[in-house]
Amino acid sequence: MSLSIGLIVDGYVKLNNRSALENLLAHRRELLQQLNCVTGVDPKPAIAQVRQDITAIERALAALAQE
Repeated sequence: MSLSIGLIVDGYVKLNNRSALENLLAHRRELLQQLNCVTGVDPKPAIAQVRQDITAIERALAALAQE
């Protein structure tokens, strides 16, 4: 996970902003779908990064659900 996404996710968790996390997750999933359709360049590094971001967001949502 990138530092910036980590800080954003942590901020949303501290604010208990589930809606913002869900929007961020939806955006990352859409981005992943678009990256999977890329041709002409190797999108694997970007795909790996987005997957890490998705995992971090999903963990944060799970943590909020337990509260």
